[in-house]
Amino acid sequence: MPTVELDGIHTRYEAVGQGPALLMLSPGGFDASLENWTSFGRYRQVGFVDALSPHYTCIVFDRRESGQSGGRLERLSWQKYVDQAIALLDHLGVEQTHTMGGCVGCSTAAALAVAHPGRVWSMVLFSPAGGVTYRAKQHERFTQHLGFVLTHGLTAVVDLARETGAGFSKDPRVGPWAAVLRSDDAFAAAYAAADPARYATIVSGSSRLLFDRDTVPGVEPEDLQLLDIPALIVPGEDASHTRSAARYLQECLPHNEYWDVPVAEQTPEASTARVLDFLRKTA
Repeated sequence: MPTVELDGIHTRYEAVGQGPALLMLSPGGFDASLENWTSFGRYRQVGFVDALSPHYTCIVFDRRESGQSGGRLERLSWQKYVDQAIALLDHLGVEQTHTMGGCVGCSTAAALAVAHPGRVWSMVLFSPAGGVTYRAKQHERFTQHLGFVLTHGLTAVVDLARETGAGFSKDPRVGPWAAVLRSDDAFAAAYAAADPARYATIVSGSSRLLFDRDTVPGVEPEDLQLLDIPALIVPGEDASHTRSAARYLQECLPHNEYWDVPVAEQTPEASTARVLDFLRKTA
């Protein structure tokens, strides 16, 4: 599978299929690897890549700090995730693309559209993450990680990450850089030697900046209200993918289609047909 250095960050990606570009922003929280489109939760059953690739060039990639992509010890933000996505499009020579976000990938899709509206034809926002419980859970995860660091130190984080194989979403102790700690010895050494007080500032700042509101995080509502990009919104219905988050996007985005269907009725056949219908209309 090809890799490329994007602003100094090793990025694994794949372009599957043929036709207009469709940049797919992975679900899975802090474990947002490209495999999640075919192996994670609901996405395993729906099979979007297989269904869409006969009609579109599906660009999938490991988000920075996920899968086999690299990372950098710095305060994380939606803009940094956008920067990686845009750099990948530039590398591939893609001037304009449809986008599709799953779960927390919806926040990156929305942030990308706000920052680079001329690069985006349309957005599919599938089961957007957000809500009061979701925000509290994310903040708790960062707090638990910092507690482990303060008690055991950064070297212990490296050791634990390499022993367990768990990601930040499943084991908060390993932190959001766990994947890079496993794959990059130089990064792991620099991480272990980092100043603990500076590290605590980076982590607490990432938590506050990434999960900044009790709905879909990352993009100001006024910026969404000014977007001219068509969007298809498909709601989830659990504590991390609330219907209120999907309705928030419906309220803010002026050119949207809201697929008001319960998750139980979002079958693979119905979901892929609905997405294809939307994409064809916005080509």
